[in-house]
Formats: sequence, structure tokens, C-alpha cells
Amino acid sequence: MTDHSTAGSITVLAGPTAVGKGTVSTFVRENYPEVSLSVSATTRAPRPGEVDGVHYHFLSHEQFDEHIANGAFLEWATVHGVNKYGTLKHTVEEAAAAGQKVLLEIDLQGARQVREALPQAHFVFLAPPSWEELVKRLVGRGTESEEEQHRRLETAKLELAAEPEFDQTIVNEHVEAAASELVTSMGITPRTAHTGA
Repeated sequence: MTDHSTAGSITVLAGPTAVGKGTVSTFVRENYPEVSLSVSATTRAPRPGEVDGVHYHFLSHEQFDEHIANGAFLEWATVHGVNKYGTLKHTVEEAAAAGQKVLLEIDLQGARQVREALPQAHFVFLAPPSWEELVKRLVGRGTESEEEQHRRLETAKLELAAEPEFDQTIVNEHVEAAASELVTSMGITPRTAHTGA
């Protein structure tokens, strides 16, 4: 049973593919130790430099399905029709119960599931400065095939249309500024004042 009394200390960060959710949440993790960043579980293979239990809990499809059957996820989804991603309930609930500010960096489908389970959580939409910039970031990171890029951009159009569902929108033009705005919304004073555009 989810403890709704701790939901107010939970912030959900979602947005379209390649908008920089991972980059912003990594900046928060490295600069704001008081924020507990929920580590998602996934069936996708680790990218170079990714560490199990730090960036993701890397699970086999069989392990993931077992967790689903046991009701272990706060939310989970099959993303881009290929891999599954999910947030383990116990990691979020333990951190919130300990009084920590919890940040969930998840996809749109997951954010909708969390809203059903924890409507008191704060939902933040991370938006790109423009569609052109989003395309540039996705193509520029070079981690997907051309076919995968096309599929992700089609998904991104649908994801961008969901912005009105969120409590707050942060435009990710500069990572530090976006992170400062995010932690401010969580009730934390930013470490550095970011000025200029």
C-alpha cells in the first residue's frame, strides 16, 4: 500500500525523448545530495559508462516480468515498443518515508501511472527550447540507429502534446539553469545563481 502522506515530497520529471532528462537529473544528483534520485529499472542494455544500480537497475526481461507479477513497480511501461522501464515502489517509499526529497525521472506513460497512484506528487514537464533543438540533440548523441531516431521523433511529437497535463514546465536550454529551477520547485535553494540565457 502506497503511503500518500509522503507523496508531497515526490517530484516527477518527464518530457520528450532526448530533451535532456538524464542530463538534468545527473546534474541534480551530483550537486544536490539532499535529493534522492530514484533509479529506474530497465531491460535495455547499458550504454557505455553506465553503472548498474547507479544509472539504472539493469534487469532481464524475465526478471522484469517477475517484478510486474509481484506488483513491485510504482509505474512501468514498454518504451518505443522495445524495452521496459519501471520505478520500484520500495525505493521511492523508503526515501520519502525517511524525509528525503525524491526525484523520479521517467517517461510520459510512467508519469501518468504515478499521477494515478500519487496525485499529490509534483509533476514537472521538461521541454526543449524548440523542436529543431530536440532533433539536433537526438541525432547528435549518436546512440540510436536512423530507424530508431525516426521512431523516437514520432514518439516525441506525442510526448510534447502532453505538456498541459503537468503542474509546471521547465525549458531545458541550459542544464544548470533547468536544474536550479527544478530544485527550487522541490523547496531547495539552488547552490549557484545562474544568470543570463
